[in-house]
Amino acid sequence: MSILVKPDTKVLIQGITGSFGARHAQLSIDYGTQVVAGVTPGKGGQRFEHGRKKVPIFDTVAEAVKQTGATASAVFVPAAFAADAILEGADAGLELVVAITEGIPVRDMIRVKRAMAGNGRTRLIGPNCPGIVTPGDGKDSCGGCRIGISPGYIHKKGHIGVVSRSGTLTYEAVWQLTTRGVGQSTCIGIGGDPVPGLSHLEVIKLFNDDPDTHGILVIGEIGGSAEEEAAAWIRKNCKKPVAGFIAGATAPPGRRMGHAGAIISGGKGTAAAKIAAFKAAGIGVAATPSEMADTLLKMM
Repeated sequence: MSILVKPDTKVLIQGITGSFGARHAQLSIDYGTQVVAGVTPGKGGQRFEHGRKKVPIFDTVAEAVKQTGATASAVFVPAAFAADAILEGADAGLELVVAITEGIPVRDMIRVKRAMAGNGRTRLIGPNCPGIVTPGDGKDSCGGCRIGISPGYIHKKGHIGVVSRSGTLTYEAVWQLTTRGVGQSTCIGIGGDPVPGLSHLEVIKLFNDDPDTHGILVIGEIGGSAEEEAAAWIRKNCKKPVAGFIAGATAPPGRRMGHAGAIISGGKGTAAAKIAAFKAAGIGVAATPSEMADTLLKMM
């Protein structure tokens, strides 16, 4: 089992002819992802070739969905046009849009969130995120589904759900689990922008409902209140072991640290407050990033 994507999910790449989109399309194909289409306006009718794989390119997402049956997309589109690319995916009826693009203006993302609020069908991961991986069983290349930029080789099929605001800490947590022989059901980097798609809480609810996810690793960081909200829900509703780590404990108040959303203001969003909320909810708290996997595994 997994959440949001499976090995047979049909994926299209928005921006497949750009250097970044092309490279990660190749890596996803190598991982076993069913990349069935690319979208670049003005290049419809061409093909993206990688090894024996020939992926048709379309001018619009709607046309790509109609012709290939794709249900998910990765957005590798420059920031100035990325919001429209996300909305194009939603308008075409995609179930999932994964926005990798960094630097999308906040005003554009507010417009996206408002438009998607009435959609009821399309979920958004990101922007400014590493994406989502459901590891495969190793057959047919890897047989998994990789949408985004996460390194495929660090993943292993198993029963731990991983959700994180930090891209690099997502990779670190996954690699720690894998090197201990522990696999993952699905791994999601939700991104650290101030106006995100899926939140920690929404992803945790999906993991909680997934019978094949036996434990959850939650990685947060300073800024906002998403981690506290997730902890409050976990305290009352989650029956699975949950461990976590909060990044940014040494960040000076009032200063942006990396992610646009990682800013403390008015005494809220501090690492101390988030750690306290985690502990009150029975979430195991790793003192350092190197202890993330072990903290969870000791609870299982």
